[in-house]
Amino acid sequence: MYGNRKDEAAPSPSGTSDPTIPIFAFLTGAMRTATQPHLGIKLVKARSLLRENQRHRQSFPLLHIVVPGQSAHAQFGEGGKKETAIWLRCEVRLRIPASFRPLYLISQLDLSREISTSTSVLARDPLWKCRTKYTIKPIPKPKTGGRVSVHGIGGGNKQCYRMIDFQRLRYPDAADPSPFEEKVLLVRYDPCRSGHIALVAGEKRKRWIIATENMVAGDIIKTSGKIERMAVSANDGDSYPVGALPLGTLINNLESHPGKGAQYIRAAGTCGVLLRKVSGTAIIQLPSKRQIQVLETCMATVGRVSNVEHNQRNLGKAGRNRWLGKRPDSGLWQRKGGWAGRKIRPLPAIKSYVNLPVPASEG
Repeated sequence: MYGNRKDEAAPSPSGTSDPTIPIFAFLTGAMRTATQPHLGIKLVKARSLLRENQRHRQSFPLLHIVVPGQSAHAQFGEGGKKETAIWLRCEVRLRIPASFRPLYLISQLDLSREISTSTSVLARDPLWKCRTKYTIKPIPKPKTGGRVSVHGIGGGNKQCYRMIDFQRLRYPDAADPSPFEEKVLLVRYDPCRSGHIALVAGEKRKRWIIATENMVAGDIIKTSGKIERMAVSANDGDSYPVGALPLGTLINNLESHPGKGAQYIRAAGTCGVLLRKVSGTAIIQLPSKRQIQVLETCMATVGRVSNVEHNQRNLGKAGRNRWLGKRPDSGLWQRKGGWAGRKIRPLPAIKSYVNLPVPASEG
């Protein structure tokens, strides 16, 4: 890939030759390069470093170290190429931001002085380029080519994934935290989930959300993060903290923690019920009849998830399941016995997502 070549160090602005060590590593799926020495690190025994990292050949495919004035290399070649191991006894200078350092690599090095990184280096950290930027465009889902990643899933028609924003209380850029409205542009079928999705537009953005039962194109939906003294009269599709809604409200897309995004009640035709409010918390009954306790600042959408008749559809033939990407079972059918009858069991205890502070003991 790179071979045993001798790289020359670029002269520093002061005119002296400053050692340069390129380190290549796969980090977060992208190839990163750290140059221009910044830290003082003493390298010892490249042979042991090479031997200990044999099993990391896939996750750490190439380590190339060059010291000016010497031919010192420690390389993890690609494929089955022969590795080069040379004992190193030299002082080098290395510049690696904290987010770049592989932990198992640093553990093999003898540090001659304290490792420290400057704020300017971290501010120019290019890892932000690896993060996925939100888009409303459909993203094609890659085919597995017959590889079984999950049992019972494979084949089917081509599908496109649309990024759903499960965090309704996401204020537009440079906007004050005040209630805002969005207009529903489109309600459509989504192959990646049972419920329908809606494309909504606000001030300077568009995003996909989970559509509610009565949501149609042209509707104006409201999102607010404030809890008023009186309960609000919310419409279908509006999103409020559970503490701002009246008791008995049907809700969906419920958060377990404030700001984390909807995790509960997202399937087609499902809804939860706001049962009661207790000292800054709310008790919600899930579609499974189980009750959970969350903070009153957790967001929820009013109404029922769209596509209510999803569980009543008639596929018509076995091939339609193949279109949906569902592979057939083994075909072994066994008659159910008495063990298969309905069991009358008590409901589980309330699941709490609230960490209330413990009152200090008096005394």
